[in-house]
Amino acid sequence: MTGGKKVIIVGGHGNVSLRLARLLAPKNAVTSIIRTIDHSKDIQEAGATPLLLSLEDASVKEFAVAFESQDIVYFSAGAGGSGGEERTKKVDYEGAMNIFYAIEAVKGSKLRLILVFAIDVRGPEKIPAYCNEADIETSKRVRAAIPAYMHWKYGADKNLVKRDAFKWTILPPGGLTNNPGTGKASAGRTHITTPISRDGVTQALALLVDKTDSFGLPIDIVGGDTPIAEGLDKAIKTIVLISNEKVGLA
Repeated sequence: MTGGKKVIIVGGHGNVSLRLARLLAPKNAVTSIIRTIDHSKDIQEAGATPLLLSLEDASVKEFAVAFESQDIVYFSAGAGGSGGEERTKKVDYEGAMNIFYAIEAVKGSKLRLILVFAIDVRGPEKIPAYCNEADIETSKRVRAAIPAYMHWKYGADKNLVKRDAFKWTILPPGGLTNNPGTGKASAGRTHITTPISRDGVTQALALLVDKTDSFGLPIDIVGGDTPIAEGLDKAIKTIVLISNEKVGLA
């Protein structure tokens, strides 16, 4: 591999992460962080190099060392509902925070962060104007089913958006399926009721490698009918325009 990026994936054995490694590995040097050596074979078969580090136990310094000389870190880790609220906090909030601190601790040029997060992460009272009744009902149902997960994801999200020491992009997908990808989606300020395949999310994540205009933006993605590359471009332009209007720059 020559001319590509050095990419490291936190949560490397997840379904999306394995797909992402397979997609990126032919043109990039991919390292996948895993918490158990048993996952090494799957990582290698995906074309990536396994690195054993536990998001729950490793220090900020250990992650900072792993991030040295990398170009991009993908954070695609989560407790997945196992271990109760305490583990959810440990992985989805404290783990994410440790990754933020580790990126800041890297000496020299800072790598980019692309964060795979949860859609509709916000204060429960802050309902976006573009939400319809189906969105609102879906949001209520999800928050009632996994309140700790949504709470701690929101906590990490609020912390990240205040940081400017490194460049970041957030990609929150809707409900995930294992259906074959169609190459199409709806991105940006979307409704949240249409699921999206893991293949589609993976394609969007890979495309973000070269989308430097996505820095500092949250880009929701759900099932839809727009080619993913085109949808991302439109979403980025729209979100930037709305943000500029809010601060009087447009």
